[in-house]
Amino acid sequence: MYKLLKKDGLAKRGEFITVHGTVQTPVFMNVGTVGAIKGAVSADDLDKLGTQIELSNTYHLHVRTGDKLIKELGGLHKFMNWHKPILTDSGGFQVFSLASMRKIAEEGVTFRSHIDGHKIFMGPEESMQIQSNLGSTVAMAFDECPPSKAERKYVTDSVERTFRWLIRCKAEMERLNGLDDTVNPDQMLFGINQGAVYEDIRIDNAKRIAELELPGYSIGGLAVGETAEEMYHILDVTVPHLPDDKPVYLMGVGTPANILEAVERGVDFFDCVYPSRNGRHGHVYTHKGKLNLFNAKYEKDLSPIEEGCGCPACSGGYSRAYIRHLMKAGEMLGMRFCVMHNLYYYNHLMTEIREAIDDDRYSEFKRQALEKMRMSEQA
Repeated sequence: MYKLLKKDGLAKRGEFITVHGTVQTPVFMNVGTVGAIKGAVSADDLDKLGTQIELSNTYHLHVRTGDKLIKELGGLHKFMNWHKPILTDSGGFQVFSLASMRKIAEEGVTFRSHIDGHKIFMGPEESMQIQSNLGSTVAMAFDECPPSKAERKYVTDSVERTFRWLIRCKAEMERLNGLDDTVNPDQMLFGINQGAVYEDIRIDNAKRIAELELPGYSIGGLAVGETAEEMYHILDVTVPHLPDDKPVYLMGVGTPANILEAVERGVDFFDCVYPSRNGRHGHVYTHKGKLNLFNAKYEKDLSPIEEGCGCPACSGGYSRAYIRHLMKAGEMLGMRFCVMHNLYYYNHLMTEIREAIDDDRYSEFKRQALEKMRMSEQA
């Protein structure tokens, strides 16, 4: 259940109440694709970093270790020792990313495993069954993510099929939640809005999925090739047609600037691999922009990644110079410090966003935050 607490312009401040705990929104979901954050970050670490909700990948857990085994072991929460909410994506993005190895039909998608090449079929029912086995808090509907610059006819046909798939997902989830041996009988389904950069297709699809009265709604197929301005425009025209009293999730986005802009347009949920992926390569986020610790200017820099940061690296007294040394030496501790710092930064940024909305000062907060980032880029 989503409880809208207040609005500051279009920016929403809410609570998402689930069987695994309550999530304060807007929120950033830390991405643990195969049940772990890349960078040697444990569930206990996530809790200390302020993580409210974790995201895992349906396709990847299906092909390795296997959703049936995870169900046998008690579900994903128990398996990874994480007791707060988990959102699982549907496997639909792999329909997009594995385009060279797939065949799409009305029944579903046939594609090849990226691990050993064996043939996999996944449709709405299969996706729901896998996510039910995992027992996640929120399951995503199975969809196709058409390329942002695809021809209109292709996008229209794709979105129509995805809507039909959503109807099947909803029916299958209701069936699975009623089974005696289901891991999580309170599992919730989020629908996904698609339509590439065609605003009329996006709007029509938003209106249609809103009529299904789902627990939440997502906007997919952005940040996949279009410009930031195109993405913001699609949010401007689409979000108003999704229910105000349900959470809106912008999938796979994004940078701190993307998040600040999207919150102002009414988005509640975000996820992105940037904090962990960039951290593993020595790129760390601060309120004044992103730093590359491999840069030679940090070789003798004894200051923390960011003054006043509460992450284990900064609050623990570890310097930029030392972390740079660890990264250059190939020591996993350096990667771990950078990933944990980035996750803390993102989670703390969301806390600051929520506080700004609470205080009716979000527009000014966003302006100041973006200005600091721009000044850093120009320096």
